[in-house]
Amino acid sequence: MKIKSILVSQPAPNESSPYLEMAKKEKIKIDFRPFIHVEGVDAKELRTQKIDLSQFTGIIFTSKNAVDHYFRLAEEMRFAVPDSMRYICQSEAIANYLQKHIVYRKRKISFGEKTFSDLLPLFKKFPSEKYLLPASDFLSPDVQKVLETAPIDWTRATMYKTVCSDLTDVSIKDYDMLVFFSPQGVRSLGINFPDFKQENTKIGVFGATTEQAAKDEGLRVDVMAPSKESPSMTMAIEKYLRNMEK
Repeated sequence: MKIKSILVSQPAPNESSPYLEMAKKEKIKIDFRPFIHVEGVDAKELRTQKIDLSQFTGIIFTSKNAVDHYFRLAEEMRFAVPDSMRYICQSEAIANYLQKHIVYRKRKISFGEKTFSDLLPLFKKFPSEKYLLPASDFLSPDVQKVLETAPIDWTRATMYKTVCSDLTDVSIKDYDMLVFFSPQGVRSLGINFPDFKQENTKIGVFGATTEQAAKDEGLRVDVMAPSKESPSMTMAIEKYLRNMEK
């Protein structure tokens, strides 16, 4: 069965997206729709977790969402984040994003290459801080694993939650392929479309945890990324399309 339409469970990208290039090149329709969205917790809910922001001397940021919700709650709780705070960011992009909330110069900011395990040398370099990990209600097993081996004192704070978006206006059967990037996105499919039967619909997933979530939902995974040959989702889809034409 030829793939004519793909639904990507993410917000629409900018004009230079490889998805748009692929759509033009392969002559297929690609739509974008987030299957999940983030909602922040309030100060009252944070207090029930027994979190006192003034008790921490370092913060570990794994995403831009974590940055935004930490500073939102700090403002809501009237906590002035001290200039002496140490920031450990998973990537340079997240570190640069801090400029939205603080004066970047002269602050104690460090960042890893890309994956969370890249932060281990930084934890070993700065082991004496008391770290806060602003997180969602879903914490990646990789993050948990690294922190359990790290020589640091850390506390997790759930500052935002990932919730299923309302997709009742989407005609899911109109698409030949559905593409997912998180376990929560896969679960949103089951919640929004409880009668969904995969049949000829192809499923593309990014990451091992997303793949496992799809299998747990009884779905057949047809396209998987990242891999050595296809580090990106678009490359994996293009490779799959080429193989179909053989």
